[in-house]
Amino acid sequence: MGTPRIVDSHIHCGVQHSDLPFERIAPLLAQAGIAEACLFAPVEDIYDRDDYHFQDNDAWQRTRRAANRYLLDLAEQSASIYPYLFVWNDFAVDELRHPYRGIKWHRHSCEPEYHYDDPRCAVMLEAITRRRLPVVLEESYANTLRFIEQLAPEAVIVIPHLGGLNGSYRALENAGIWRRANVYADSALASTVDMRHFVERYGAGKLLFGSDFPFGTPAQELRKIQRLDLSADEYAQVVGGNILRLLAAVTDR
Repeated sequence: MGTPRIVDSHIHCGVQHSDLPFERIAPLLAQAGIAEACLFAPVEDIYDRDDYHFQDNDAWQRTRRAANRYLLDLAEQSASIYPYLFVWNDFAVDELRHPYRGIKWHRHSCEPEYHYDDPRCAVMLEAITRRRLPVVLEESYANTLRFIEQLAPEAVIVIPHLGGLNGSYRALENAGIWRRANVYADSALASTVDMRHFVERYGAGKLLFGSDFPFGTPAQELRKIQRLDLSADEYAQVVGGNILRLLAAVTDR
């Protein structure tokens, strides 16, 4: 078996209200021997973490679109960049006409909430599911279950940090979430103990390598995967094969 393709499936990149240009990220990927990356906008470029009375307005819509557009522009310059659309409460389904390769769906329990009862949310989720776009879902435990079991039960779901910010790895395991065929996990900032348990219980085909830059570094997080003592085939799946398979299944329908 040749050298596996390594894809960092979890990187924040943006320049609107954040300072995470790709020029800062590219050398870190190169130093770690990582040739490809999935990028999504930082939270600060999408919504105000402290505004509990968030009102969708033209200024924030322009900021969000610019943040997502930045990633599309990077992807136009390099086939090794996979841009993800960060969805927020404008549920801008028209953005899906652009060649995004995945979705970022993110909030913490102490932050403004998604308007799940907005009819536009259902339209967006149906389009995402139909296009087989991987959804990096970071939500509260209750909303994670609601999303997966009720709102988008057939969507391709990637839960980051092995569930560390979605209620915990064990809580999701007890709820049967990891057993679902359409649910994957990424390794970003997760413990090697949980990673080993996940691979042993659910298989290497369900774990994706990610660093969560800038909160983790690509080289350091990749070393954690290397310490798992996986077979060559398992290692190739985790560091790149699994996410590349999901990306290849995305359609523009």
